[in-house]
Amino acid sequence: MTGGPLLLATLIALALVNSPFSTPYQRFWDTDLSFSFGSAKMSHTLAEWVDHALLPIFFVVIGVDVKRELVTGELARWRTAALPVAGAIGGLIVPVALFMAIAGGSNGSQGWGIVITMDTAFGLSVLALFVARLPAGVRALFLAFAAIDDIGGLLVIALGYSERFSWVGAALAVLCISVMLILRRLRWVASVPYVLLAVLVWIGIFQSGIHATIAGVIVGFLVPVKPRLQTGEFADAVQHRVDEFQEARQDAQTAKDGEAAKDARERAQERLGFLHEMTGATDKAGERLILTLTPWISYIVLPLFALSNVRIPLSIDALSQAATSTLTLAIVVGLVVGKPLGFLSFSWLASRTGLVRLPNSVTWHMMAAVGCLAGIGFTISLFIAGLAFEAGPLLQQASLAVLAASILSGGIGIAALNRAR
Repeated sequence: MTGGPLLLATLIALALVNSPFSTPYQRFWDTDLSFSFGSAKMSHTLAEWVDHALLPIFFVVIGVDVKRELVTGELARWRTAALPVAGAIGGLIVPVALFMAIAGGSNGSQGWGIVITMDTAFGLSVLALFVARLPAGVRALFLAFAAIDDIGGLLVIALGYSERFSWVGAALAVLCISVMLILRRLRWVASVPYVLLAVLVWIGIFQSGIHATIAGVIVGFLVPVKPRLQTGEFADAVQHRVDEFQEARQDAQTAKDGEAAKDARERAQERLGFLHEMTGATDKAGERLILTLTPWISYIVLPLFALSNVRIPLSIDALSQAATSTLTLAIVVGLVVGKPLGFLSFSWLASRTGLVRLPNSVTWHMMAAVGCLAGIGFTISLFIAGLAFEAGPLLQQASLAVLAASILSGGIGIAALNRAR
């Protein structure tokens, strides 16, 4: 997953928002798009559709990637998997504590959720610059930490910033998840039922009032990451059919009678179909899904999110107000200081108990670098800022603070990775 298109889209959005085209540009993303069926109707702005309908696709891949690491990767051992859990708890608690210590009691105190989440896409893009010089455990650790962190952020959105909750929508989501689990148990392999059920899970969670991105994480965790047939089982199962296929093909070539040749070709085709089915059973659904969705996420989903959500004014007045704002200071300290401090301190304390351990070849310098990258709180932080504040000075200050904190954290993270490699 690359962050280049996301970065380019962010720069384009910043340029347009601070240009003479700002008003029509923002009005375009605020245009309503409605769908209706009989008396039922769904109407949201284009920006909201991007947040609720496209962004969950990104979290599907995150869910699959984390599950893969937990099941077959660097985090397969429970003591290693528990490490990012401990770090994520610290990465949730410490930033909020610092934020409230600075902005508690002020008009900006309701923005405490802004400092909870990290930007997985930008963080992965920075890590990709050092992928050849870092052990695989660093990326696995970052992914697991990011997933838990994002789930925490989504729960904050659901519990702290959602105005309504519908049990009907939640029940629909639970029902569809249960059906997907039953199909998994029955070893149902056709993808169409799973896709339809995943859409219904999204609709249920969306209608329940919980942010729809959590549907992406749930669906991602339901995707199998192990093949139905291991390579040894495959070899044992197909060897006899390969021999039969070769025999049938030779019979078709040497048959003197047309009817016998036709019968031999049909036998060969039947054996070939069986081999094709067995080959598909060795496929990893999770790997295939990641490969399919990643280009769409990198070049469409995340750039559209940036274009529709980055509305940060860079005027002299806005910058001067932000520079003296308590809210700005609270967000910058919460993300740049609180995220790495919480992640590193809680991880270290957990390791001292002996309950968790670092992945192979991962050092505490690398852990510190991961904590620094966690301060890049761009996408979901901007989204939460829009939920916490109405359009106005507080939202402008929060957005500028998120941008400044993300730039600072990214620069510090790069320096830390360069030192830790």
